[in-house]
Amino acid sequence: MSTATVTDKGADTTRDAKPGNDKPLGGRFVAGAANYIDERTSISGLVKELGRKIFPDHWSFMLGEIALWSFVVVLLSGTFLTFFFQASMVETHYEGAYTPLVGVEMSAALESTLRISFDIRGGLLVRQIHHWAALVFVAGIGVHMLRVFFTGAFRKPRELNWVIGFILFILAMAEGFTGYSLPDDLLSGNGLRIIDGMVKGIPLVGTWISFLLFGGEFPGTEIVGRLYTLHILLLPAILVALLAVHLMLMIVNKHTQFAGPGRSNDNVVGYPMMPVYMSKMGGFFFITFGVIVLIASLFTINPIWNYGPYDPSPVSAGTQPDWYIGFADGALRLVPPHWEFVLFDHTWSFNILVPLGGLGLFIVLVMLYPFIEAWITGDKREHHLAQRPRNAPTRTAIGAAGVTFYAVLWAAASSDIIATHFQVTMEGVIHSLQAMLIVGPIIAYFVTKRIAIALQKKDREIALHGYESGRIVRLPGGEYIEVHQPVDEYELVKLVDYETNAPLVVRPNDKGRIPWHENLRASLSRWFFEDRLSPLTQTELEAARAHQHHTLEHIAAEEDAEIQGMHERAGVPDAPHHPIDDGHNTETANRPSNVIVPDEDDKGGKKK
Repeated sequence: MSTATVTDKGADTTRDAKPGNDKPLGGRFVAGAANYIDERTSISGLVKELGRKIFPDHWSFMLGEIALWSFVVVLLSGTFLTFFFQASMVETHYEGAYTPLVGVEMSAALESTLRISFDIRGGLLVRQIHHWAALVFVAGIGVHMLRVFFTGAFRKPRELNWVIGFILFILAMAEGFTGYSLPDDLLSGNGLRIIDGMVKGIPLVGTWISFLLFGGEFPGTEIVGRLYTLHILLLPAILVALLAVHLMLMIVNKHTQFAGPGRSNDNVVGYPMMPVYMSKMGGFFFITFGVIVLIASLFTINPIWNYGPYDPSPVSAGTQPDWYIGFADGALRLVPPHWEFVLFDHTWSFNILVPLGGLGLFIVLVMLYPFIEAWITGDKREHHLAQRPRNAPTRTAIGAAGVTFYAVLWAAASSDIIATHFQVTMEGVIHSLQAMLIVGPIIAYFVTKRIAIALQKKDREIALHGYESGRIVRLPGGEYIEVHQPVDEYELVKLVDYETNAPLVVRPNDKGRIPWHENLRASLSRWFFEDRLSPLTQTELEAARAHQHHTLEHIAAEEDAEIQGMHERAGVPDAPHHPIDDGHNTETANRPSNVIVPDEDDKGGKKK
């Protein structure tokens, strides 16, 4: 007979083992280990609370998971590579399995990278998994941030999470660049040469910073070791810490959800973390891992054996960094090279300072955008419903302009490739991209805004009048009308459930004056909310619905009269007839084709 003893605190519970207990040994071990940990950490309360956490479901929410799981793949593959890589610039001679480079003088960093690729079992695959996962990681963060921006998911109370996410994006690019530069091959060396030129372009202190960074005149002897420390220690530690804070804030502030029946700013409609989302996230991790491994198995990336060791003298055409650094390289290419002059015995290189300043300003504006928009709109409410991009046309247009600006800089990083592949002059490519850098964002802004407003108007028409069915009905009086299909309630909520703000009203202060910053704020607010469309009211929806029902009843009555007239002309005026199903009869529109409808004349049924 089993006995149980419970202390006053209810924490220590012991149970005599039953002879012949058929519980598996593994199950008893897991249960005992779980009890042991819980009694000493009280973690069961946290697990229970987290397991009950509800998350909404939408395909776009997986974009953040792609970034998360690809980062896990980066950590796993990078751990394997650290056992074999030598972060040293000591000169050695290659004696490995790749015959074309045997006897060639190179650094220990490149020699160990070649050894990983050709002499260690599975080394090349893990190298490529690591590189592809890093690219997917940066891309996943970028696309995830675009989703957050265009749906307004950065608004209160998530402004800090946007800032943390953007810092993660910058750190991910830094992590990628430091890893890209470690092999000390010709391609990575040219990338570091660009960084050295940018640093030396800083007035007064640029040369000293370069010497400190590289351990002497470029390329120095210390840069690979220092980048290695950043790549495997400092940057990953900061990334993991910020990622944990980012996820914690997401749980505290709740995940945004799109508008729908029963959804509001005060609730979350979705599935619990355990077991639904834990299962989905686990499966999605293996899908992400598998796709990255498949890509790494089929597509070669960064073939350092083709480039050879770094030599400052040759610079080949088509030398570009990884895509996520392309915008910085493109900014340098688009600035006219003669923007420099000598003053106070120092060369002021504005062809370097202007790109650095412009990119720095762009980065700061993007990072602080939630606070800028909140100041312009004066909106201090909490928002837990994600907006459709069309319902915030000005913000969507700003985002399209920013993406266009980034895309032009990104394309400029491949100006030489564009010129050679399309057989055009380099000067023509550069001048075209310079014009697009200024004109492109302006055109993208206005075109995107007009498209968003047009889509809003289309949604209003659909909500009021329904979808075009393509069915034209001729009434007995000779009138032709098109029968519209009413919108179902679920779709109607998505079309009409959005909010908009009015421009701020400027009021004078106690001295009867209006401060200049308030005037500026009011002007920006009018610009932000111009051409806005107010959401449909319940009165407008009810009037439209009543008009639709009246039209359908009128059509049904006319059709009944026409059928009755046909029966009278056929000499059978008393012949029974049923109303023609136009798709709006609620009794027949949603009926399955094989439903059994009870017949009023007998106890059986007939198949419709």
